[in-house]
Amino acid sequence: MPERRSTILHADLDAFYASVEQRDDPRLRGRPVAVGGGVVLAASYEAKRQGVRTAMGGRQARALCPGLIIVRPRFDAYVEASKAVFELFRRTTPQVQGVSIDEAFLDVAGLHRIDVPPLQIGARLRDWVRDEVGLPITVGVARTPFLAKVASRVAKPDGLLLVPPDAEEAFLHPLPLEQLWGVGEITAAKLHAYGLWTAGDVAALPQSVLTGTLGPAAGRHLYAVVHGQTPATVITGRPRGSIGAQRAIGHGPHEDEFVRAALLGLVDRVCRRMRTGHRTARTVVLRLRFEDYTKATRSRSMPQATASGEQIAAAALHLLDSAAPLIRSRGITLVGIALTGLESDEFYQMVLPLDGPDHSGLDAALDGVSARFGTAALRRASLLRTGDGFAAPQLPD
Repeated sequence: MPERRSTILHADLDAFYASVEQRDDPRLRGRPVAVGGGVVLAASYEAKRQGVRTAMGGRQARALCPGLIIVRPRFDAYVEASKAVFELFRRTTPQVQGVSIDEAFLDVAGLHRIDVPPLQIGARLRDWVRDEVGLPITVGVARTPFLAKVASRVAKPDGLLLVPPDAEEAFLHPLPLEQLWGVGEITAAKLHAYGLWTAGDVAALPQSVLTGTLGPAAGRHLYAVVHGQTPATVITGRPRGSIGAQRAIGHGPHEDEFVRAALLGLVDRVCRRMRTGHRTARTVVLRLRFEDYTKATRSRSMPQATASGEQIAAAALHLLDSAAPLIRSRGITLVGIALTGLESDEFYQMVLPLDGPDHSGLDAALDGVSARFGTAALRRASLLRTGDGFAAPQLPD
């Protein structure tokens, strides 16, 4: 039997958006900061300690934390910081599985004969991220990605924690169920109703009880989780299946044109990222969140995969129009867009523009301007607020 070793790192940037804002503005350091507007997108740990949470309304956040500083999001800055951190991940090992913009799994098993032990690799990675990018990061080290993820949750913020293979149950079983990756509020509440509060409580039950309570798939998964039977490999090289962005627009009411403009701004951003990655998309997904915190999605697939901002914008607006009755009855606080069915543009099948002009040259021109002058150089006029933009004097005839 091969030796069991803790060689998986889960690296997770702490309060990522808020940490970038505190890094870039010294006046925010050590103070409670929330990123967002009407809705909190991210909160610093100074704000979290006073009860501020992601997806909380701005008014409620200020009531909990009177000294809260709310700053508008700067997504370009977050993307650049993420790229810099992922370069450090890849400097550590080629075996990197990105989970989101601010976290990844790293498999360092292949380095055991040529590098320091995994715990020291994690410590070095934290030093690199702090010194070269200026951000705090927490690293969990364990035998499986699941355990490494839980270890980083326990070690936050700005921590480092190793779970040795012979101490997995001692680490895992005392933890509250909410600490387990994949156990959400609904599942936790259902288990609490049966007097189950920790991973150890669940581990004492046979699998049949869990499948009967939670259903076959969820029951088997939770049984595997509490007994350390989750997969032990990091998945790399898998093509990205989707790309998306969302914007919290706060509590309304909102004018229809404002919501449409917000959606089109997201379409521009996502399409630019997709074309930069040399991909095309076949399906457009609209995501909405309402005043009552319920959510809805709508999707539309196109006959051919495309990278055209015009076609994707048209599909997104069609989906928004189809959701208009829900928006009017429930109010809307968040709008998002995702592109799925991604394919390489290497063998992109062009479609003749028989029904109108070909705007692919416009997409290329806009991408070129963004690449040279930054993504903030161009913005739809409908997204400008009073005082934004510039004025140029008209020349006499």
